[in-house]
Amino acid sequence: MKKVYLDNASTTAIRTEVIQEMAQIMAQDYGNPSSTHSFGRNAKSILELSRKSIAKHINATAQEIIFTSCGTEANNWILRSAVKDLKVKRIITSKIEHHAVLHTIMALQQEYNIQVDYVRVKPNGAIDLTDLTDLLAQDSKTLVSLMHVNNETGTVLDLKRVSVICKEHNVLFHSDTVQSIGKTNVDLQELSVDFLVASAHKFHGPKGVGFAFVRKNSGLQPLFYGGEQEKGLRPGTEAVHQIAGMAKALDLSYSNLEEEKKHISALKFYLIEQLEKEFPGFKINGNSDDFYNILNVLLPFSADKTAMILFHLDMKGIAVSRGSACQSGSIRPSHVLAEILSDEDLKKPSLRISFSHYNSMEDVDLLIAGLKSMK
Repeated sequence: MKKVYLDNASTTAIRTEVIQEMAQIMAQDYGNPSSTHSFGRNAKSILELSRKSIAKHINATAQEIIFTSCGTEANNWILRSAVKDLKVKRIITSKIEHHAVLHTIMALQQEYNIQVDYVRVKPNGAIDLTDLTDLLAQDSKTLVSLMHVNNETGTVLDLKRVSVICKEHNVLFHSDTVQSIGKTNVDLQELSVDFLVASAHKFHGPKGVGFAFVRKNSGLQPLFYGGEQEKGLRPGTEAVHQIAGMAKALDLSYSNLEEEKKHISALKFYLIEQLEKEFPGFKINGNSDDFYNILNVLLPFSADKTAMILFHLDMKGIAVSRGSACQSGSIRPSHVLAEILSDEDLKKPSLRISFSHYNSMEDVDLLIAGLKSMK
């Protein structure tokens, strides 16, 4: 049985070149980058070359890149320090953010009694930027936190426009870019974003490593204490092999971006064609022109098939999801879809299908055959 992996928004396969790079560093460059001897200096060199490489791809400076264990840690750190150290009194966000942002903001609201406002979400999953502008008319120390690409629907935020709106209102702007870094160009000289985050395993790198972009002179303070690593902002011995793997993965992602984007876009278009042919009642949650590697569809099946659809496809070797992998074990409906679907549609099976360059037309055909067998 051929295995079909169509859950790339949850995690991606590590590229062979990245595994080779990491294996070599684990075997040979095992020094602590804080040590002053040659082993340490060599590790430090790998670390800083990785930092420069990552910074170059997003047009930032190396000193603005801080290594973390993942995007979740980076989001927690930025939001918490903004409230605790930068004295932010109000956060504007949306109800379709990743739980790494939503749950952190809820905790900060309880701890610091900050004001939290949720910008309106349109029926197609897009953020209502007119409502955002209206919310920013209030005068208090504010941070806006809105994700670039929604991890469940693929809806894309106009980062440039939002960054201009935030700058005009003199507020801080944080964006969770976990789904977009490595899959689309982000130029931080063009964008007035103060903070953004990335996670290596979303662009064919290793799990357990990510980075935050923190614009210089931001005033952020560390989330926890114990060492002077990462300019004193993120203590703990750096995972040199994982950081080098992340830098290699990002380099390969951007080197092959246009070719891989074309391939993946063709697969998504082919899947929509096949769904129209075989399941004429299906609907796209969001828009067909949302981010090129994610398609979230509402299938014309009865509600009683919802609980079994993932299991049924898994038995056929097909991996997809109903939403964020971080909550896929939950029987509750997706908090993102709850904002854009009717109560009736929310009970029906929706699937998130997410592609990578490793996928093929045959994978799409096998998914369609698996779904047809459920009719």
